[in-house]
Amino acid sequence: MKRIVVVTAGLSVPSSTRLLADLLADASGRAVEARGAEVEIEVIELRPIAHALADHLLTGFPTGDLAAAIDRVSRADGLVVVTPVFAASYSGLFKTFFDVLEPGTLDGTPVLVAATAGTARHSLVLDHALRPLFAYLRAVVVPTGVFAATDDFGSDGALQKRVDRAANELAAAVAGGNGPVRTTTPTPTPQVTPFEQLLREAGGRLRSLNVS
Repeated sequence: MKRIVVVTAGLSVPSSTRLLADLLADASGRAVEARGAEVEIEVIELRPIAHALADHLLTGFPTGDLAAAIDRVSRADGLVVVTPVFAASYSGLFKTFFDVLEPGTLDGTPVLVAATAGTARHSLVLDHALRPLFAYLRAVVVPTGVFAATDDFGSDGALQKRVDRAANELAAAVAGGNGPVRTTTPTPTPQVTPFEQLLREAGGRLRSLNVS
């Protein structure tokens, strides 16, 4: 059984951030199952545990639902993380959750990063904020991140294509199977001629020239 945990930091109800998280969760589940593995999808909403996060910053001890959320993330085979964009970066609530994880919690964990905002002008947040954060946490970020502006929802299907591509990359990292296989031709071992032999051969050629 593969476990994918979705962490969403939407603040409103309903939330476009949660909507994108659900799209990614569904696509990731289908992609893992297509590789012949069973999968369990768990969604963690950060909004209800915001007070517990603040308490954890002051006390150093997680309690209740926050402790359960941290435990689920630590046991995940892969993560989907989705944040709204605030001030051209991830939200404070999103960052706080990952701040309180113990060092090493995400070491080697495949992560799909995603973000939502009102306009496409904020799409670089994936590369300028989210990827560096999870690289610092030593997670493995899949190549395709998903950004969704308000206009992307209900559009011509371009968003769903990005969602499916990113989900397939996460599934390949989590479950293996039908991902692309790259083969390389072994580089032949170069034949190294000893320097002394080169000198002898050069000397022989010089002598033959002198004789002639």
